[in-house]
Amino acid sequence: VPGEPVEYHSIQLIRDEFLMNLQKFANGIQRTVQQLEGEIKLEMPSISVEGELSDLAADAEIVELLEQCVINWLSQISAAVQDQLKKTPQGHGPLAEIEFWRERNATLSALHEQTKLPVVRKVLDVIREADSMIMANVQPVLTELFKLHTEASDNVRFLSTVERHFKNITHGSSFHVVLDTIPSMMSALRMVWIISRHYNKDERMIPLMERIAWEIAERVCKVVNLRTLFRENRTSAQHKTLEAKNTLKLWKKAYFDIRAKIEASGREARWEFDRKRLFERTDYMASICRDLYEVLQVMEEFYNIFGPELKAVTGDPKRIDDVLCRVDGLVAPMETLTFDPFSIKSSQYWKYVMDEFKIEVLVIEKEAKNFIDESFKTLRSAEAAFDMLLKFKHIRSREAVNRQMMMKFNDILAQYCKEIDIVNKLFVQNQENPPLYKNLPPVAGAICWERSLFYRIKHTILRFQEVEEILEGDRGQEVKDKYLEVGRTMKDYEDRKYELWRDTTEQVLPNLMKKSLLTKLSSAVALDEPSASERGIVFAINFSPALKEIIHETKYLEQLGFVVPELARNVALQEDKFLRYTDGIQRMLDHYHTLIGTLNEAETILLEDHAQELIRVFRSGYKRLNWNSLGIGDYLTRCKQAIGKFESLVHQIHKNADDISSRLTLIESMNLFKYPAPKSEEELPGVKEFFEHIDRERARDVDHMVRWYLAIGPLLTKVEGLVVHTNTGKSPKLASYYEYWENRIYEVLTKLVFKNLQSFNTLILGNVPLFQTETILTAPEIILHPNANEIDKMCVHCVRNCVEVTKHFVRWMHGSCIECPPQKGEEEEIVIVSFYSDISVTPQIIEQAVMIPQNVHRILVNLMKYLQKWKRYRPLWKLDKAIVMEKFAAKKPPCTAYDEKLQFYSRIASEVMRYPLTKDEHCIRLQLGPLANTVQENAKSWVVSLGKLLNDSAKEELYSLHEEIEVLHCCV
Repeated sequence: VPGEPVEYHSIQLIRDEFLMNLQKFANGIQRTVQQLEGEIKLEMPSISVEGELSDLAADAEIVELLEQCVINWLSQISAAVQDQLKKTPQGHGPLAEIEFWRERNATLSALHEQTKLPVVRKVLDVIREADSMIMANVQPVLTELFKLHTEASDNVRFLSTVERHFKNITHGSSFHVVLDTIPSMMSALRMVWIISRHYNKDERMIPLMERIAWEIAERVCKVVNLRTLFRENRTSAQHKTLEAKNTLKLWKKAYFDIRAKIEASGREARWEFDRKRLFERTDYMASICRDLYEVLQVMEEFYNIFGPELKAVTGDPKRIDDVLCRVDGLVAPMETLTFDPFSIKSSQYWKYVMDEFKIEVLVIEKEAKNFIDESFKTLRSAEAAFDMLLKFKHIRSREAVNRQMMMKFNDILAQYCKEIDIVNKLFVQNQENPPLYKNLPPVAGAICWERSLFYRIKHTILRFQEVEEILEGDRGQEVKDKYLEVGRTMKDYEDRKYELWRDTTEQVLPNLMKKSLLTKLSSAVALDEPSASERGIVFAINFSPALKEIIHETKYLEQLGFVVPELARNVALQEDKFLRYTDGIQRMLDHYHTLIGTLNEAETILLEDHAQELIRVFRSGYKRLNWNSLGIGDYLTRCKQAIGKFESLVHQIHKNADDISSRLTLIESMNLFKYPAPKSEEELPGVKEFFEHIDRERARDVDHMVRWYLAIGPLLTKVEGLVVHTNTGKSPKLASYYEYWENRIYEVLTKLVFKNLQSFNTLILGNVPLFQTETILTAPEIILHPNANEIDKMCVHCVRNCVEVTKHFVRWMHGSCIECPPQKGEEEEIVIVSFYSDISVTPQIIEQAVMIPQNVHRILVNLMKYLQKWKRYRPLWKLDKAIVMEKFAAKKPPCTAYDEKLQFYSRIASEVMRYPLTKDEHCIRLQLGPLANTVQENAKSWVVSLGKLLNDSAKEELYSLHEEIEVLHCCV
């Protein structure tokens, strides 16, 4: 961007100005601190010096004290002067020189100003009035102080004029700043040389210039660092070394330019300085920078040679990368030097490094020429090689390699001949069946393919014409002849293809344009006599693929520069119109076929008249209209309107069908066996409670289902109104539609009953108990309560009621959706015609209805078998307890016999309560608690009876014993 470098340069100057001012401010603060901390203060006399000089001079004691004070002053001043004379600049640069004189000026200025104080002057006047011997020593010291102070002050003043230049050299952001500074700095030094009373001599000016030379040299050493120089961007590194060399050269040139001006003026003292001190190091460093620049230039030349272009042409990137690795290795010794290359003392070592570098460069150069010779014998692309040679004409590279490259034009021509042969071979092999670009028609695609092959060789030879000498001579003429021969062959192929297409198009195109818009694919029956065979008619666009191809060929051939037939051109110009028509017709047909595809067989029959009316609208598309017709747009509009009307009717019918289906879905999903939930984990509903709950819930659900069923008739009547515009419910046009929905209802009810019976059977055989029954003792038998027969009956009744639910769904009269009225049967019996008569005899429902009671009966049998083990306690209630007790008592048994029987019956009473009091068998839970309590009570009654019998027996024996005792007592 124009102006950008100027703006960047101004920003750099502002930056440098800010940094230098900041440095100057810091130095000023530092000097002030030093002066405050290290200021030498003259000690004032302890006595007052007020009064007349004569009076003070006459007082010997005062004079003596003042003399001692002056001696102290002289000692302080002499010591300070000697201390300043011993100091040297702290640093090698020119700024250290300025700093040195500023410090001396500050110190001596403070002392000099103190000697001007009134007290000091009065003391010196008193000593002078008293003719003291000390006065002879005072004047030389004060004169020396004044002289040194004046010198320091002048030097600071004159050196301040070049301070800015010294700071630019020391702190400038780039060599550009230094290069701009050196000429103006030399001019400023010339003014210092002319005006200054102290820097107008060699012994002062040479050290100052030597410091400047040192600063410039150090700046170069810091910037040009060999350890990082070759890792930087090559252009940046070259620029850096070039600027460093120019800076060192400019230092010397600026000196001699000013020296020449001084000599030309004839009025100023000439500069006859020691050139070795000023320029020996900088000249040597300039030669080192020149060597480094040449090294970077050589590397750039090698990289220019072995670039991507050579890789693309030769096809041997690995070997090129190997050569580039050797090029990178050229500077490896310079990055690991063990000596300072900018030191004159190391000049021999540096010379050895450069000699090794030059030898290695020659070796790589030789290898590069050999590599180029080999590579150009196996070129990958003649044009790429030609481009590379042209590039090498304009870029900087090794001269020897460049000359070698320019000798390779014959190799390029040989490669070009190979490429012509390859292209010709491809053409000959594929001309009968050429590869086509995507979306291109056959003829235009073949011509494009042929032209692409021709342009491949034409483009290269056109490039060759940029260099006149390449096609001169026998070899060049041979190449041109070969190119022209192949070009003629391809041109003949192109002309043949076009002429054949033109003749074919002129013959075929008129017939294609006369074709009708549509083709009927399903039936050839006339629409005047619609029949069931035409219900599946499918239409297709009759826009021939050949016509599409002619349009595409015409467009592309005209773009390729051919003159196409007028009719083909006119048709091609109407392509947008044809595309619009075909797209509109295809969308219309897709809409029609999609709409027809949504109709099931019953709906197709229902809407047959409306579909035939729609097909009558389509008739002109396959009977009268062709692709030359002007009414295609109006025809499309009529078809779309007719399809829209038909679609509206279909949607309304589908909406009613969805309403009916939703009701049938609700009916089919009903659960006819809603059993009660268990009261708790331990307590289940009884058998009677279980089946009564199912009957109640079923009756409630049947009411809902019947209401849903009764709503179907009005919906079908609504469909009748949409289709035939009547609402009788028995339209002959809808007979098949009524039959379809009646079959659907039959299927739904069959599924309802079968699914419920199946799920209930699964529950019966499941492992979760649904209801419970009890066991009771009815001597002499143990029975269920309710008994097994009652449970079987309740189960059969529940299953039968499930099937009889279908009795609530009355059938429709034939050819209508009106419920059939009750009919008189045999013996004047009223018969309701329902779905029950058909569903109840369905084999799968009969199978399920029989299976459920069988499974329940089998479960009850298993429970009865389980109760058989309780029969071992039958003696407790089967035997007549009174007779058994009387017989036992008649035997007069001992107490041990009573004890055995009491233990036996007591054990039975406790044993029966340890048995599980429930038994789960699939869906039935058997409650054994009542039976166990009854057995326990019977066992306890036997214990009570035995106890009573034992009590009576013991009483009788006791009374008998008492009587015996009474008798014996009387006898005594």
